[in-house]
Amino acid sequence: MAAPRVLFLCTHNSARSQMAEGLLRHLGGERFDAHSAGTEATQVRPLAITAMTEIGIDISTQASKTLDPYVEQRFDDVITVCDDANETCPFFPNAVHRVHWSLPDPSKAAGTEAQQLAVYRKVRDDLRTRIESELLGS
Repeated sequence: MAAPRVLFLCTHNSARSQMAEGLLRHLGGERFDAHSAGTEATQVRPLAITAMTEIGIDISTQASKTLDPYVEQRFDDVITVCDDANETCPFFPNAVHRVHWSLPDPSKAAGTEAQQLAVYRKVRDDLRTRIESELLGS
């Protein structure tokens, strides 16, 4: 039996969806086939990489990508992690389940780098909680 395929969607595929992909790969191991994409491709944000490195997960080699290559693929779960992506992609044709997790955009955090990093950590921890409870069942 194939591992459940999960796609995390966000507008720029630069922070929330990248962290979610990294978390599911780390926590779920080979039990899941994790991917992320955005309605636009940009770059993985350095503070997202830092926040994940703090908990032993390296997402520095992940790349920001658009959802175009994924539209025709089948996924067990398509999870939008930002409100804009939820509105832009209300329907994903080959998704068994379509879920929305409303999380704040850490890239819009203001203040010092330390204050901004605190927002990334909060989003990372919220994603971890959702993944553990809703995907891993722990």
